[in-house]
Amino acid sequence: MDRMNFLSFLFLCLTSVASGNKANKHKPWIETEYQGIVMENDNTVLLNPPLFALDKDAPLHYAGEICGFRVHNGPSGAGTVQFEAVVLDRSTGEGLVRSKEPLDCESQREHSFTIQAYDCGEGPDGVNSKKSHKATVHVRVNDVNEFSPVFVERRYEASVPEGRLFDRVVRVEALDADCSPQYSQICFYDIITPNVPFAIDNDGNIKNTEPLDSKRQRVHTFWVTAFDCGKNRAQADAQVVVTVKPSCKPGWTGWTKRVEYTPGSGSIPLFPSLRLETCEETVWNIQATVELQTGHIGKGCDRDSYSDRSVRRLCGAVRGEVDLLPPPSPAANWTAALPTLPSSDSSLVFSFNGSNHVAVVPDSVVSVLSGDHFTLQLWMRRGGANIQTATTSSRGNRREEETIVCSTVRNEDSLSHYSLSVHGCRLSLFYWPDVSTARPVKFLWKLEQVCDSEWHHLSLSVQFPSVTLYVDGVTFDPALIHDNGAIPNPAPHQRMLIGACWAETDEKQKDVLNNTIPEGKGAAKYVGGYHGLLSGVTVRPGSVEPHSVVECLYACREGLDFGDLETLGSGMKVHVNPSQSVLVLEGDDIESFNRAVQQVTYRNSLRFATPGVRPLKLTTSLRCFNEESCLALKQLEGYLVVLQPDAPQISLSGVGPHLARPAPEFEGPRGVPLFPELRIVCSLTHAVNTAAQGMEGGGEWDQDTWRGLRCSRHSGCSTALMSDAVAHTLDGCEVQPLGEELNPEREELLVDMDVVRERGLEIINTTAYIAITGAESISVYEDVLRSVRYRLARGSSRFERRFRLSCSEMNGRYTSNELTLEVNFLHSLDSLYHPSHLLASQQQFLHPAHHAGELSGHTLPSQHRNSVVPGAATVIIMVCVGFLVVMVILGVFRIRSIHRRGEASRGGAKEGTGQWDDSALTIIVNPMESYESRMGISADTEGEGEEDEEAAESPDDAGDDQRIIFKKEGRDGNVRRY
Repeated sequence: MDRMNFLSFLFLCLTSVASGNKANKHKPWIETEYQGIVMENDNTVLLNPPLFALDKDAPLHYAGEICGFRVHNGPSGAGTVQFEAVVLDRSTGEGLVRSKEPLDCESQREHSFTIQAYDCGEGPDGVNSKKSHKATVHVRVNDVNEFSPVFVERRYEASVPEGRLFDRVVRVEALDADCSPQYSQICFYDIITPNVPFAIDNDGNIKNTEPLDSKRQRVHTFWVTAFDCGKNRAQADAQVVVTVKPSCKPGWTGWTKRVEYTPGSGSIPLFPSLRLETCEETVWNIQATVELQTGHIGKGCDRDSYSDRSVRRLCGAVRGEVDLLPPPSPAANWTAALPTLPSSDSSLVFSFNGSNHVAVVPDSVVSVLSGDHFTLQLWMRRGGANIQTATTSSRGNRREEETIVCSTVRNEDSLSHYSLSVHGCRLSLFYWPDVSTARPVKFLWKLEQVCDSEWHHLSLSVQFPSVTLYVDGVTFDPALIHDNGAIPNPAPHQRMLIGACWAETDEKQKDVLNNTIPEGKGAAKYVGGYHGLLSGVTVRPGSVEPHSVVECLYACREGLDFGDLETLGSGMKVHVNPSQSVLVLEGDDIESFNRAVQQVTYRNSLRFATPGVRPLKLTTSLRCFNEESCLALKQLEGYLVVLQPDAPQISLSGVGPHLARPAPEFEGPRGVPLFPELRIVCSLTHAVNTAAQGMEGGGEWDQDTWRGLRCSRHSGCSTALMSDAVAHTLDGCEVQPLGEELNPEREELLVDMDVVRERGLEIINTTAYIAITGAESISVYEDVLRSVRYRLARGSSRFERRFRLSCSEMNGRYTSNELTLEVNFLHSLDSLYHPSHLLASQQQFLHPAHHAGELSGHTLPSQHRNSVVPGAATVIIMVCVGFLVVMVILGVFRIRSIHRRGEASRGGAKEGTGQWDDSALTIIVNPMESYESRMGISADTEGEGEEDEEAAESPDDAGDDQRIIFKKEGRDGNVRRY
């Protein structure tokens, strides 16, 4: 029984063991997360903790053993390709993770994936195997120092000012391709060039260790290298170049204090090399103001130097203007009491002191200024210099309006009134088209030109209700137009005042004494006295001038300008005032601003610019982001010098020094032309380089070019003076008799007035001179001067008269040579012998009061003498008579030698017949031919100055020219004087 129980128990145990080997009840177990490290260029991963898989079915065969590990994709989907896991011991479950190929840290430094273990199942075929959970594996690739540092740039450059220490002059930078901080970071830099005044820190910042001196060494060059933390040196060293700049002073550089301008050069840059240096200060706005001061040149700037009338003619202005402030003369005496000041342009400037200086225009002048269409033009300067201050307080309040022109004129059936006044910086025109019905209107302009104490030209064109104002040729619209409302009507009197306006009183207006306001009792009837200078005040009734004519008349011919607006950089602005004396540049970029400043130019369109100095000023203002440290630049001052232009040479020729004609020709109704073959040539003389001109022109010049060259005395003919004929405009010529003035009863100068009027010229014909004025071409003046004739009254015994001709241009700025002409009147001997002629001559020329003047240096014979002949004719006659006498004597000696062998009685008879018998001798001489032949010879040798000519005509020499001709009548020995 016991045996049976034992067998049963053994059978049961064997059955249980058999059934236990076939059952796999548990899953393998691994850690949930692993950290791994693998060396770069290796494939074995060291995990922490180590990889072990446990199974509770152990120690059962198969079921308790680990057959393998599976690697799955990580969170990023990578890992299965690079890594694999193998079982090192199936019973212990130890495993190993490795990469399928060497890893590169620079490509990917970290890897993540999951791993799972599985057992062997229930048998060798792995049936019914179980898997563990998935564990995350993080693998980091350890870097190997396989790369060396590399500099970002092979060459570093920097510029620093001298004399200062800087924390950083320049920064160098090197990079390492290794992936780990240990090997990829640059641990330190080093300067490998010895003995340089620089140091470098671990961040690559280079600084100077001592102040640099640009004079000692302008450029410093050295080399630097870098090391990573693995002590690998850079593959290639870097070069550093430091340029030492001179000490930086904020401001303008390249400023030239003196700028020269040659007339005729057009436009020239004022600041070709000017640059603004801010010393690295950041600015966001730059403004520069260039000011050209021309107030001392003429009337505010360089304008045409011709007279006002000539300029109006050249610009095509309409004629008919009336001068309200003419030069004092018997015909225009209302300006005689006004003080005048000198002017650089030869114009007449009148001074008004605001009190007792007023010009009352006569009614005869005002009567031609009717109508509501007119143009008022004037030159004005408020304040002014050398103005006399009023001796009384009659001027009143200085803040009242100052009246320039106050006028009431009579139209066809009404009176119109206007007044032009200034008040502070405001200009006003009070206009009343009809004082009996219409309401007055006031036009106001606010102008800086009114109160800047400089010369300005005002042109006011009235075509009521339209009013146009031009100031220095620039149009200005009224700032305000308003109706003045009902005011008392002015008295119905036609009158005009310059420098003040009248105040209406109950008393009858009294006449102004000496054209000034009488001080005291009568001074109260004039108000609004003007305080300043006036010149060229004119009114022209009728249609107004177009803008182009006004601009031509009074616009400045010089000023500031900008070279090329198309090249102006972005953000740059240019502004020029109307008179072109102030130019403003504004911008935000320094380089663009510097380029713009270099294009500021000065232009002068006049051929003969007024020479002199024009002060220049440059004012600069900067606006910086840090206003406290913003730079403040001082004002620069310089000057522009306009050089003396090449003076034109006005040459008068074609007229001989002597003109001899029979006296009857001068006594004709048209007289004798004085300058029939006059030639006027205007040329410019300038220096040229003869050698350069010859090379450029092929070495040959034409005959006209060589004719205009004159070698310089000290240049050895390497330079020459070349004279170019140019077309010029003359503005005046004058014919003046030398000695005493013309006697209007016995002589006169005649001019073809049709030619003068046709050309629009003006003429002044007096006994002292004849002046032809007006801007016209040389050919026109030649035609007019060729028509000048001299006429002598019939029966005059004048023997000679001398005239002087001269011309000028630019209002007398350039004058010609003085052409002197001596006119000789040839009288016949018969006419001089005639008693009636002698009596008339004595009555005219022997008057005691005019004895010395009328004969122009000839000595008069006394009343006991019979006649007088010209000295030249007397000399010719005496020479001819002497020559004939010598010939006759020679003939007599010849005859006597032939007949010396003859008979004594016959010889005595021959000798008696050979004696000269002068009882019936008559000598006929053509004084015209003899005198002209002698004058033709002397004309070739003439070259003496005017002083020598005048000295030759002194009374001492004049007596030597007087001769008396004696003639024997028969044998009675009586003598007659001629």
